[in-house]
Amino acid sequence: MAWLFDARRSRTLWRLAILAVAIGAGFAGFTPAAWALPSFARQTGQQCAACHNGFPELTPYGRLFKLNGYTFGGGQSDLPPLAAMEVTSFTHTEAPQAGGAAPHFGENNNIASEFESLFYGGAIASDLGLGAFAQITRDNVAERLHWDNTDIRWAKSTILDDSELVAGVSLNNNPSVTDPWNTTPAWRFPFQSSALAPTPSTSTLIESLAQQVIGVDAYGFWNRFVYAEVGGYHTLTQRGQTTLGIDPGSSVGTTDGIAPYWRLAVEPHWGPNSWEVGTFGMRASIEPAFVRGFGTDDITDLGLDTQYQYLSDRHSVSLQASWIHESQTLNSSFAQGNSSNLHDSLDSVRIKSSYYLDQTYGVTLGYFRISGSSDAQLYSSNTVTRPNSAGWIGELDYIPFNHGGPDFWPWLNVKFGLQYVYYTEFDGSATNFDGNGRNANDNNTIYLFAWLAF
Repeated sequence: MAWLFDARRSRTLWRLAILAVAIGAGFAGFTPAAWALPSFARQTGQQCAACHNGFPELTPYGRLFKLNGYTFGGGQSDLPPLAAMEVTSFTHTEAPQAGGAAPHFGENNNIASEFESLFYGGAIASDLGLGAFAQITRDNVAERLHWDNTDIRWAKSTILDDSELVAGVSLNNNPSVTDPWNTTPAWRFPFQSSALAPTPSTSTLIESLAQQVIGVDAYGFWNRFVYAEVGGYHTLTQRGQTTLGIDPGSSVGTTDGIAPYWRLAVEPHWGPNSWEVGTFGMRASIEPAFVRGFGTDDITDLGLDTQYQYLSDRHSVSLQASWIHESQTLNSSFAQGNSSNLHDSLDSVRIKSSYYLDQTYGVTLGYFRISGSSDAQLYSSNTVTRPNSAGWIGELDYIPFNHGGPDFWPWLNVKFGLQYVYYTEFDGSATNFDGNGRNANDNNTIYLFAWLAF
């Protein structure tokens, strides 16, 4: 009985209770990089700029905070590790979208409160190395409440022969949400995109599984230089996805067995510089659209990535690039008549560079391209029956509170952004990609947003 009245363990119990209620709300259905959460700043006593380079991109300290299970302390606040986020935006596309950008929205020039999120972000039990980043989101465009990126960790740091080893285990719902660099699908640029603008219809498997799966990963970070991670994922049932607010109609289907995930990277440091080079990937056997009896589509994704950061007191520069190659053996889709080829492939390329002045004023330029095999059945909605899309993204950001918020709430943060997306190709063609006369550059988008965290 004495254990029940230990103050420290009592705090652990209520933190577990808060986390359980937050995740349970998502399961019960009652109510897009880790993000820069005020709860992290309260817990560590650090400015947002300590962990983030133009949030949510992580700094070396931010990567260590994440890998150590979100348990670093140092702050003086006794508030629970809860935070909230809201995004309000204006979206303009070069040509109107017939029928409306989404239900209850106009064909163009839409103003929206796109979403609100509630987070549990921080330690559950620091002495045990247990912490979490768990998010529930109300999507006001889709009018759906759903569980969002969730990463619950146990981690331990030890010294072995004068070398540091951080080892941990993560329970999560998105392959690569565990990753400490901003090159893999869960946390890469663009960190915020319009929900009211057209986007390419094709992506690789590893880019498409967010919140549809549950998985466990084990990882180690040796001497702040070598990172390795292995894990496995399985899709949720249709009922499970519906209960958690995920539309099964947009799901890839169901995995046949466990889909392995892997990650390996090295990151040397010198002065204010760091440079990461790595590989990642996964393999899965999928029953597409939950249809059984036709075998599986066997998919292997192999990714290569790199990130460079220069972070000084006043100036910061970062570069990220990734390439994902997907090999597809479409046994099920071919047998059902949904693909013309038994074997297809996809390639996804992302490149991004950014500069920040005083962690307040930022400019970013990114390039993206998805390309792959021509398949008349798989891409039957495209006039040239191929998945190719490509374009550029430019963004200007202003983050006034990255070094501390106003006196009434010093952990407040906000990001004002102006983004422009320019398409050179969309769903297979630069012109008339849908057969109804719509061109790729008709989807060019001006996106103005305010991203508030409190």
